[in-house]
Amino acid sequence: MITSNYKVMLLKIVTALLCVASVSCKKDSEKDTAATSGTLVKPNYNRSTVFRNPMNGWVMYAGGDNESYWDMTYYVPDLGKTVKAIDYASACYIRTSWAKLNPSDGVYAWRDPNSALGKLISGAESRGVPIAFRINVDGRDQGLNTPQFVFDAGAKYYLENASFPLRRTPYPQDAVFKQYYAKFIAALAADFNDPKKTAFIDAYGLGKWGEAHNVIYEEVGATVTANTERLKEEVFDWVTDLYSQQFTKVPLVINYHRLIGHPASWGSANANSDRLLVKAINKGYSVRQDAFGMTDYYQSWEKAFAKTWNFKRPIIMEGGWITTGTHSYWTDPSKKYRQDHPEDVRQGEFDASLEAAVNMMDFRVGEIDSWFTKSFSLVQRFTSEGGYRLYPDRVYLPETVKSGEESTITHRWRNMGWGYFPNNIPQWNYKYKVAFALLDASGVVKKIFVDDKAEPSTWLKNTPASYELKAKVDLPAGTYTWAVAIVDTQKEKEPGIKLAVNGDLTAAGWLKLLNVQVQ
Repeated sequence: MITSNYKVMLLKIVTALLCVASVSCKKDSEKDTAATSGTLVKPNYNRSTVFRNPMNGWVMYAGGDNESYWDMTYYVPDLGKTVKAIDYASACYIRTSWAKLNPSDGVYAWRDPNSALGKLISGAESRGVPIAFRINVDGRDQGLNTPQFVFDAGAKYYLENASFPLRRTPYPQDAVFKQYYAKFIAALAADFNDPKKTAFIDAYGLGKWGEAHNVIYEEVGATVTANTERLKEEVFDWVTDLYSQQFTKVPLVINYHRLIGHPASWGSANANSDRLLVKAINKGYSVRQDAFGMTDYYQSWEKAFAKTWNFKRPIIMEGGWITTGTHSYWTDPSKKYRQDHPEDVRQGEFDASLEAAVNMMDFRVGEIDSWFTKSFSLVQRFTSEGGYRLYPDRVYLPETVKSGEESTITHRWRNMGWGYFPNNIPQWNYKYKVAFALLDASGVVKKIFVDDKAEPSTWLKNTPASYELKAKVDLPAGTYTWAVAIVDTQKEKEPGIKLAVNGDLTAAGWLKLLNVQVQ
């Protein structure tokens, strides 16, 4: 038994140790505070507003050539009101055919503002939503997707079904096909290699539905040989070179398909798939997949590939099941989808997107209604949790500075989304930078300080990043306002990314932080 004296002594020792620990923690805290000079500003995080930022958020798919499509509304029971889907979207995806875009040699539909396609594109642009393209050339299921003039010029083609003689699909290694396709892509890039207009280009387009599988190089059903693999790689190199050389400012994406460019659609992964995809990624491609939520198709190979490229390249998802009558989605091997319950599929797509840490999800034609009427909570969750949401949670700023002398700004940033900000992709080449500005009384920017060491592409969820910036203020004496933004250094340091904050923002996008007196 421990005597009372021993108990008293033990209590004193424990108390002393706790006191030492407490003093030590307090000193460390005081040391940190003392080392950080200036006044602390803590911007207010915004967790729910839709911010239209590049390579981030919901992608609304265009509905044919219907220019009024953008004004369609959906009733949301959770809100008790109707909303426009486009108000939740960051990009418009136009999946169309080469024949529609380029009906005759040298004629391009998007250059005619009175055409249905021209009105569709301008409708998205007028609503502040950049567009994205996938161009299909395969005619097996959808009709003549390659222009007739290409075949008239001698391009070789095949028919999968002789009962449909107009469903022609060109052999992608054919010289005539390549000549006219290259001319078309050059024309497209001349008008859309512009990040203000274009969100991304789905830059492969071969195979069934342009999804990069079931690409035929020889006779339909022919045995795959070494020659097939040779043709596949030659075509793959040609088409990815073509897009990457023409689109230098706009993100490019390709399906991370386990049978990329292969004559088959189903089956185990081809031994060359990973290597070919890495070749495209090394040319600047990012990745997407068109079978999210389809668990017999989006399997371990796709999941492993996504994991390999997480936070190195952005991932875009598209759901695999069509719930509006085309597919028997309730037969999915997961056994999680009930017949007549598309909301089950929406949940499956969301869960797979979370696992892959995608930056963008889809509002597809036909599927969009169920997102708003049956799964709106998931729409809100992805808006709040998916992709990237960037903001500075702590900024230490001087309230008084002497003109001509150097001051210190200490700032910490958080990404509240599960994805990442892809500032590292070659088309952007780290053009987005954290910058602080001094504004005059009328809100005009008088001085900008760029922090080259603060790299937004490294900001990941639950990992705040802190920086220290030395700023030499050489302005006339007076009262100014500190402000912060993520600027586009290729656009005269204009704010380029909307911060996830509530606060006093200028029309240009600078977040006002604190007044400062220059002496």
